[in-house]
Amino acid sequence: MRVLDVAAVSAWSAACVHSLAVLRPAIDGINVYPVADSDTGSNLLFTMTAARDALAEAEPATAAEALSVFARGAVAAAKGNSGVIMSQVVRGIAESAAAWEIDGPGLAEALGCADRAATGAVSRPVAGTILTVLHTVAAAVRDATGSLEEVAAAAASVAAEALEETPKQLPVLAVAGVVDAGARGLVAVLDALSGVISGGLTEPEHPLEAHHHHATIDAPTAWEVMYLLDGVDETSLPGLRKTLSGLGDSVTVAGDGAGAYAVHVHCADIGAALEAGIELGRPRRVRVEPLITPTPVEVGGGIDRSVVAVVHGGPLAELLRAEGVAVLAVPHGVQPTVEEMLGLINEAAGHHVTVLPGGQELTAAADAAAGHAMAADRDVVVIPCVSPVQVLAALAVHDQDRRTNDDVVAMAEAAAATRRGELRIAQEESLTWVGRAQAGDVVGLVDGEVVLIEPAPASETSLVAAAVGVLNRMLALGGELVTVLTGPDAPVRLPGELADRLRLEHPEVEVTSYAGGQTDAVLLMGVE
Repeated sequence: MRVLDVAAVSAWSAACVHSLAVLRPAIDGINVYPVADSDTGSNLLFTMTAARDALAEAEPATAAEALSVFARGAVAAAKGNSGVIMSQVVRGIAESAAAWEIDGPGLAEALGCADRAATGAVSRPVAGTILTVLHTVAAAVRDATGSLEEVAAAAASVAAEALEETPKQLPVLAVAGVVDAGARGLVAVLDALSGVISGGLTEPEHPLEAHHHHATIDAPTAWEVMYLLDGVDETSLPGLRKTLSGLGDSVTVAGDGAGAYAVHVHCADIGAALEAGIELGRPRRVRVEPLITPTPVEVGGGIDRSVVAVVHGGPLAELLRAEGVAVLAVPHGVQPTVEEMLGLINEAAGHHVTVLPGGQELTAAADAAAGHAMAADRDVVVIPCVSPVQVLAALAVHDQDRRTNDDVVAMAEAAAATRRGELRIAQEESLTWVGRAQAGDVVGLVDGEVVLIEPAPASETSLVAAAVGVLNRMLALGGELVTVLTGPDAPVRLPGELADRLRLEHPEVEVTSYAGGQTDAVLLMGVE
């Protein structure tokens, strides 16, 4: 039975370097997030070359030891976001090798471990990247029982197929007409592994040709900051990731399994990124390079603009995605990080991005990201919304064929003209404009002001009565369309009974209901 031994690991390290060297110009040419003097292919080649050299200098006795040396060398020299992630792929395989014999099933388990290690190192995994391809590979071979050669060949084949899907998963790739550059590097690494095991591959499979398509910049305002961090308490790493996520995007904090961590972030404040590491440990091998953001898509050259949204509630997010809107869904009471907001904006297709935030606090988060240096190449407009019903109203009038400025004005006017109502269950006693509310009472609000109170306990009947009372006040000023979003605590029959009551009292009004998933209100209501 063939297994992965020391000689095979050494041969794999050399094959990785050879494949990446051959493919480097093409990989650099498809990269949509380059730095001034170093692109994805260069970063991967630098990282894996250093890892190969570290292995060549050691005298490992076992395959597990060889993989461990290979991984430590990759983490220590990891360059760029792609290099850090690739170092974690090797590290995950190495850590699995300590517990499993690297035969076919062992390699399948090792790829699963690599998937977990690489994903765990990234603060905000993004669909359509190297992580997506790696996860697809790990899932495909999870229960594999074949030989080492069969599993390695399957992994390389699945990776190549998953690579072709990346433009469908990440708009910026679709606009540029390329696959993900880091994922292309992963395919090369898995091709090399399969070739070494089978003994039949001398050149990388799946060749590609690409031309550089990025612009140059005279005065960069964003930077790629990288350093190794020693002497850090592992329990403080979530705090470090959170701090870095507040500075920019592409945050990775990747360990080598021996106490050192490779830190990577794209940000505008170099000093703050370094200070975050100094507060927790000892940074070394600091590298800073100017970052070139993707070239904006010219009008008429494809998708020139996008509408994105940030909301609370999973069902609402799915509703918006079904309308073709890129959505960032965050739990109620949680604010999105700067990194998450920048990802939503920078991964959208086109130069102009309109952001629809489903709440007052989400509007503030969107405003902060819109003015961030990492989004400076995008024309970002935030339409203020204090309720998800205003987001739906704005999308209802959105027209991709309309002039951009006219479309933004139309959406902003629709959002501002939408009156909003809510039904909440009082959590404690409080004094309102219409009297004292006790815990458990149903409280109705219009545009943020309490207008009625239905005594506890809340029932389907009292909720319908309260909703009708709120809507009657809202419709007194006119309206043609009522939109209702239900929370998870709303009775199943509530939307239907409310619609029946409104048909009797306001036959001129159209009523639509959706599951919103908001946890702070039983019902959200909008009148347009």
